Amino acid sequence: MAFRKTRILILCKTYPSPSARYIETSCVAGMEESGKLIRLYPVPFRLIDDAAKFKKWQWISAQVEKANKDHRPESHRIGVDTIVCDDEIVSAQNDWVARRQLLAGAPIYEQFSDLDQSRLESGTTLGFVRPARILGLDITPTTPGWTDEERQKLVQMQQQGSLFDTSDASSIATLLKIPFDFHYRYACTCRGDQQIEVRHKIVDWEIGALYWNVRHRHGEKWEAPFRHKLEQYLPSRDLMFLMGTIHRFPDQWLIVSLIYPPKPQTVPPDQLSLL
Repeated sequence: MAFRKTRILILCKTYPSPSARYIETSCVAGMEESGKLIRLYPVPFRLIDDAAKFKKWQWISAQVEKANKDHRPESHRIGVDTIVCDDEIVSAQNDWVARRQLLAGAPIYEQFSDLDQSRLESGTTLGFVRPARILGLDITPTTPGWTDEERQKLVQMQQQGSLFDTSDASSIATLLKIPFDFHYRYACTCRGDQQIEVRHKIVDWEIGALYWNVRHRHGEKWEAPFRHKLEQYLPSRDLMFLMGTIHRFPDQWLIVSLIYPPKPQTVPPDQLSLL
């Protein structure tokens, strides 16, 4: 495979999650100028933590090549040393007009089943879904803290260069495990106005950061403000999911990023004064 230079709008950074059986690294994904979605690895932890070198909604330029051990069509290796970041993040002003124009280049599925059908027919493993309605958020306790086996996986990630680099050894000790899994239950409007309930795990880095922020501010009462953000605020906007499959389990989808522009105005701004 040959490297090629491209520009990528970063749309996804997921919280690292080493499984007990397989290594699940953090996913970084974005959209090329053509509107084509792309998955990137290996991305050192120093580029995706809270003091990230690049951020969501930031353009980067880099050399990439198609991954040879990951057959998902969107998966590419990135030359970390070739990354150059734009100075500014794409603005969210004026009702996300700049961001909406960029998203217009990518297909957005109204039904999850259509995205999964695209996987079966053409191998699609990254895509946008717009839920018709959020039904609820499931919060499920997990093991608090890394198990010895999970910590060993983190060390293995470092040695393989798949998540951490040699300057990030201390990150293994400081990376906190979120003691809960978060799943959205949502409905997609299918043909004939029939609504089918779907459930998927959320692994967006922002949701992990939100958990730690509300836990720090509210202590044991963290759940109410956390639920308010995911069950009330985000659904009040034009919420979309960027969804991706798991390498080892190609038929399993995760919500890897939440995209939530304000809902489009139904009345032109110059007519609002008449109402």
